Amino acid sequence: MLFNSYIFIFCFVPVAIFIYFYLNKLRLAQASTSWLVFASLFFYSWWNIAYLPLILTSVLFNYSITRIISSYDEKNKKFFSKKSIFLFGLVFNIGLLGYFKYMDFFIENINLAAGANLPLLHLTLPLAISFFTLQQIAFLVDSYEGLARENNFLDYAVFVTFFPQLIAGPIVHHSEMMPQFSKLRNKVLNYKNITNGLALFSIGLFKKVVIADTFAIWANVGFDELQSLSFLEAWMTSLSYTFQLYFDFSGYTDMALGIALIFNIKLPLNFNSPLKKTGMIDFWKNWHMTLTNFITTYIYTPINRSYSRLTFHKAMWATFVTFLIAGLWHGASWMFVIFGALHGIGVVINHYWKKTKIKIGTVMAWFITFNFVNFTFVFFRAHEMADAIKVLKGMAGQNGFSLPNLFAGLFPGLKTYGFEFHPFMESIKFSWLIFLYIALAFALVLFFRNSVELTKQHQRSYKTALYSSLLFFIGVMSMNRTSEFLYFNF
Repeated sequence: MLFNSYIFIFCFVPVAIFIYFYLNKLRLAQASTSWLVFASLFFYSWWNIAYLPLILTSVLFNYSITRIISSYDEKNKKFFSKKSIFLFGLVFNIGLLGYFKYMDFFIENINLAAGANLPLLHLTLPLAISFFTLQQIAFLVDSYEGLARENNFLDYAVFVTFFPQLIAGPIVHHSEMMPQFSKLRNKVLNYKNITNGLALFSIGLFKKVVIADTFAIWANVGFDELQSLSFLEAWMTSLSYTFQLYFDFSGYTDMALGIALIFNIKLPLNFNSPLKKTGMIDFWKNWHMTLTNFITTYIYTPINRSYSRLTFHKAMWATFVTFLIAGLWHGASWMFVIFGALHGIGVVINHYWKKTKIKIGTVMAWFITFNFVNFTFVFFRAHEMADAIKVLKGMAGQNGFSLPNLFAGLFPGLKTYGFEFHPFMESIKFSWLIFLYIALAFALVLFFRNSVELTKQHQRSYKTALYSSLLFFIGVMSMNRTSEFLYFNF
């Protein structure tokens, strides 16, 4: 069941909201929490009910382990130390993720390196395993350090499975979620939250089905269909994917934040205009912000703590290693490792550059940052190195600089100056629309307030209601084909 599907928008969400608040109105708090857990697990099982035992096992195991850790008494220890129990829980979570997500990748590389012929397991990646595993690892670490404790299984279950953020985040912490679920005033309908939530959902839906899914057509043609790309084709392909990824994932996040807000739950911000930023440090502070917070807290900081004497150069090495791990977290592919390594190098260079205190100007800094991000997203999208090289060769002009036939019709005088023309992505009936979309995408990300800023200034009025209704109507009418969100694959 996708956020951008009729059954989710017009059946599942209204029923889930109505029953939840109705049970709270009857002051059946446990029943309302149970309903929300049931609805979330039903939502999760919609894709494939075979996934359900896995998430239930993960939730039950982690709840049990964290309860043991939280109630552990060092004075009365018998067989296992608190640290050994924690490490057992950590190994279980990493092992579960590693088995389903990376085992075939590991076997492929063993076969390649050793010339072996080990059979692949052909495991299907369980939906959302990366997100609910990271979330529970964070809670496990916090429990071990005495920063978190949860005695009620239903409350823990709703923290992990809450359906608006279950599949692709934002990655949430127990401390920021559970006080909201327990707050009494959050158990009654809040019409301001409803209007703001619907506005956010409408913006996200529009981003996904109108903008991202249109860019997906051009990106897919360039990466998957054409054998070679001219200079302009390659740049249109790479820019199309960069904007597809941004509007797809930020659109999902807006929809998740919007639905949660209707339940009176404020999920953490995950995007804050990252494509406006003028350096890789600021880019990652504002792109997939909850992942950045996670890797900083639970990977980067422990690496730094492991040094007996921390220096700036060692911290930069920790930064690079952290980004390698973050890249691999996205998927079992060397393309993601390369993506992580490049972003690690970019952030490290940005840190060293800041120490020089040399100023290059805001526009130039943005230009370098955006193009670096656009360049690295080629590896993020490519299925294999050959795909990435094909696009990058075109971007470098190695396949020529000829213009589309469209330009010959619009500017016939160009032929007299020796310009060459060729069919341009004719398999998708290319027109001027791709240039218009890219120009509008640049305008939206650079000169307009982002969705969260818009909803903060949102006032209940006929004007804002009309604006939200228009985006929602266009989004619903554009759902002529159902497409998954990109981060469902990670």
